[in-house]
Amino acid sequence: MRCFLARFIIVVAVLFLPFVIKAQKKAVNPIIYADVPDISVIRVGDTYYMSSTTMHMSPGVPIMKSKDLVNWKLVSYASDTLGNIDELTLTNGKSTYGRGSWASSLRFHNSVFYVSTFAQTTGKTYIYTTKDIEKGPWKSVSFKPSLHDHSLFFDDDGKVYMVTGGGKLRIVELNADLSGIKPGGIDQTLIENASLPSGNSGGLPAEGSQLFKVKGKYYLFNITWPRGAMRTVVIHRADKITGQYEGRIGLQDKGVAQGGLIDKPDGTWYSYLFRDFGAVGRVPYLVPVKWEDGWPVIGVNGKVPDTLDLPESKGLIPGIVSSDEFTRKRGEPALPLVWQWNHNPDNSLWSVTARKGYLRLITGRVDTNFLMARNSLTQRTIGPVCTGEVSLDLSNMKDGDFAGIGLLQKNYGLVGVKINGKSKTIVMVNASTGTPMEVQNIALNQQKVFFKAECVFTDKKDIANFFYSLDGKIWKPIGTPLKMAYTLPHFMGYRFALFNYATKITGGSADFDYFHITDKISGE
Repeated sequence: MRCFLARFIIVVAVLFLPFVIKAQKKAVNPIIYADVPDISVIRVGDTYYMSSTTMHMSPGVPIMKSKDLVNWKLVSYASDTLGNIDELTLTNGKSTYGRGSWASSLRFHNSVFYVSTFAQTTGKTYIYTTKDIEKGPWKSVSFKPSLHDHSLFFDDDGKVYMVTGGGKLRIVELNADLSGIKPGGIDQTLIENASLPSGNSGGLPAEGSQLFKVKGKYYLFNITWPRGAMRTVVIHRADKITGQYEGRIGLQDKGVAQGGLIDKPDGTWYSYLFRDFGAVGRVPYLVPVKWEDGWPVIGVNGKVPDTLDLPESKGLIPGIVSSDEFTRKRGEPALPLVWQWNHNPDNSLWSVTARKGYLRLITGRVDTNFLMARNSLTQRTIGPVCTGEVSLDLSNMKDGDFAGIGLLQKNYGLVGVKINGKSKTIVMVNASTGTPMEVQNIALNQQKVFFKAECVFTDKKDIANFFYSLDGKIWKPIGTPLKMAYTLPHFMGYRFALFNYATKITGGSADFDYFHITDKISGE
């Protein structure tokens, strides 16, 4: 009998072990292993929405949706473009790399969604509104000045404010229609030195304000970076919106900082933050929060946990990045939301309908290099590893044209085809040192070629390798490994970029048959 029971227990254990293991799987940090910085999160019913920063990309201020705080999907953009000045159109040698629209503030008030941001490039503050955050349409107002790292806040008495600044924080009252700062309204210093709780004497002053009201008290979150320490969360609280505020360190672990509070319908709380993660960019983290003596206490014994009591991630494909065959059914948007242009595009010079099943990039001006080329189409890279692959038809390219796939950042790398007279050459360019160098070229004698770029972000290795193929099956390495580096001039994680630019004459076109992205590299 004992033997039978033992065998029975073993059989049951074997049968149900896979289900137990599956049930034990949890979400892991980072929640999104990709460049999604400066996040602002709200909950409407049982649905979460998040806005983020994409600076010089167009469209801008991406909006993402989730049901569980872990699995996110792009659903909209608040902004098409910020304007039409040289810096935004890569014209006259100007650019807005590292600037454009910065940290946004996402709110839901009286059945209306609000997303605000600001731009050094234009010197303005922008507020976008819609009743349908997923489908739009969006309305916008803008005003001067550009209120740095502000937090939009609707108080219970109907007044609306922005908290803004770095180190010395200021609160300003806005007009009821949000058209600008209210004349004669509240406009005062809120906290003289918000960095003080961290002992900051130098380094990054407290910025990235996000203001919340919980059970009648006001809580202000900021990020600061004390000299010789790490990025730190500082929290201030007060009984009145104008203060007086008392502050303390909210979190100081792994450099995870800048964000705020979000609650689940079941009453549990989290802090959403980000972490600098090397060349892939600034990646979102979730950290549990408990309330003690009227303060949000972030972390598990003051530390950022690797796992969370939340559902596991289903991956970033296709919610955050996605492959594209460039085939479109009637009524579908020309480009899925995963795509963003590097700076404002010239919409007359690209098409997914001119040739069915292809993205066509047409040259409309002469450019000198990849970073100043108009109409480069981009997607995020993702970690810990990823591969981007394209098929390129160069039948309609002209003398001097250069087209292919790149990894976009200041220290970029790319592989593509250059046309010189009647000759065609596969070229790999490596700008690891900050200076682009053509490290290998190979003669090409056909009209179609395949390229791919593989990125390894594991343990911040930040290495990329490039390959070409003549048939899409047999791949050969080309050039030298790209040592990727997150640089402040661009202030963004590396992105795959499909490009075509002219160096001699205009009017040529490159046709991309597909873009495929996977979360694997060759050999895995």
